[in-house]
Amino acid sequence: MLKIGVTGGIGSGKTTVCRIFESLGVPVYYADAEARRLIEQHPLLVDGYRNLFGEESFTDGKLNKSHVARMIFEDRKLIAKVNEMVHPVVRDDFIRWSEKQNAPYVIEEAAVLLEGGGHQFLDKVVLVSASERVRIARVTKRDRVTAEQVRKRMEHQWTDHERRPLADYEIVADDNQLVVPQVLNVHFQLLK
Repeated sequence: MLKIGVTGGIGSGKTTVCRIFESLGVPVYYADAEARRLIEQHPLLVDGYRNLFGEESFTDGKLNKSHVARMIFEDRKLIAKVNEMVHPVVRDDFIRWSEKQNAPYVIEEAAVLLEGGGHQFLDKVVLVSASERVRIARVTKRDRVTAEQVRKRMEHQWTDHERRPLADYEIVADDNQLVVPQVLNVHFQLLK
């Protein structure tokens, strides 16, 4: 079974693209959502977060996001420590999950797939891209944040220009191109 990564910047349309793949019967592992679950449940991550951020990193078993975000903002080196701790656990969870699936291929959707080196464990990578203008408009509407806040988030992610050399396919999810035919094209290529 092939393992395919779907990645792209915030607001690029990754989730929409993955929902189309799901409608074609392709199992999708949403790495960011699973990471949030694992941070609150996996003993290694719970202990690791407590060591990095203190006992107040959890409230009633739930991650205290504002506390963790505040500490990361004050010490940017903590992001690398979190990634070193979280990425291997999520990767192992994805592998266990994929072994339970019955399909020609499975997808791991992750915003920082390439930045964390996760693509090395996959057979192919699909980049979902859209212009910065489109992405900012989507995220400001979806998350009810300002354009400046979205730009700040974007600063911590690779650009499409940096992602493109590591991608095998690109789906442009802007307001000018139809996404479904692009997904179908990739789908049929992966089934060959």
